[in-house]
Amino acid sequence: MRNVIEAKTYRLRNAPMLDSLPEQVHYADNGCEVSGTCLACPLPQCKFDNLLWYRAYRREGRDLELQEAHNAEKLSVFEIAQRFHISSRTVQRALRRLPNRLLVHVATAG
Repeated sequence: MRNVIEAKTYRLRNAPMLDSLPEQVHYADNGCEVSGTCLACPLPQCKFDNLLWYRAYRREGRDLELQEAHNAEKLSVFEIAQRFHISSRTVQRALRRLPNRLLVHVATAG
């Protein structure tokens, strides 16, 4: 039994190192649709680290545009849906969701 445990702790000569230094890894900084390179990315965190966060981040920007079209231009829900190529139900959800976010932002800022 002791020999089996000791054999697992040693690495075979041709086996890859599991805990190698980052400098030994090839990394191509290709970026994504947000930025051409990861080092110049304007996002507060990487979209690949948390895809749900990135989806909500993009949706919040779109929701602000929907609200602007609804309030400033006095467009109906159906007209907004046609302009942004989304369903009228999506517009309704966005307009309902946005006042809650604005209250949170005002409460944390003040």
